[in-house]
Amino acid sequence: MERIPERLPVLALWSAPRCRSTAFARMMAERNDRVVVHEPFSLVVDFGEVKVGDRVARTEQEVLAALRALAARTPVYFKDTTDFHYPALLADRDFLAAATHTFIVRHPAEAIASHVRLNPDLGRDEIGFARLYEIFDAVRSATGVTPVVVDSDDLLDRPAETVRAYCAAVGIPFVPEALNWRPGMRSEWQTTSRWHESTSRTTGFARGGGGGPGNAAEKVAEDPVLRAHLEYHLPYYERLRDAALRPE
Repeated sequence: MERIPERLPVLALWSAPRCRSTAFARMMAERNDRVVVHEPFSLVVDFGEVKVGDRVARTEQEVLAALRALAARTPVYFKDTTDFHYPALLADRDFLAAATHTFIVRHPAEAIASHVRLNPDLGRDEIGFARLYEIFDAVRSATGVTPVVVDSDDLLDRPAETVRAYCAAVGIPFVPEALNWRPGMRSEWQTTSRWHESTSRTTGFARGGGGGPGNAAEKVAEDPVLRAHLEYHLPYYERLRDAALRPE
């Protein structure tokens, strides 16, 4: 009989880049009821090291160990993005099963249009929806339960209802006061600050400029390379979107 790992007080939010995960993390930080760790897996791949609690991790395996050590002392929330591939995470079935892994999505046309403005040499795989679905499927396989997915359009259109549904699904209290915050660049964002400029100017969940997915799709469709990227990632987004919470 397969051993069921002991639950870890770790709540994770996984996202493809440019899917409003930083805004969600900003709300979680406003709750002030757990240690918030910013993108430990992507930072260790991109920069070679990351601080997790009082440890400096230099490999993906060390990130996993540091998250476990931190969670032994206090509840932890981390968010991360799938512009990179994380083989050690995918191989750690205990961590996949013991932590609470959740996901956030945005229409990939919008995500690609936002991403390419900051990264003109954007490659297909770093768009991240295929890798996001890979983690989602690994968590579902490890737990036997479909993970929680948030559609970020719901988050913008009905923030209170969407966050309330998320909190109920993961078993934490709903804190309505956390839906608003002071603007500003947080210290944990400094290493990758240009990616978080738009969130640093917010005071809550709200739509920025640039239009919706239809407008973004038109822009992406004008570029044959980006259009091919969209066609590749769209099925993964649709599978994740099918599993999304339906706020009351």
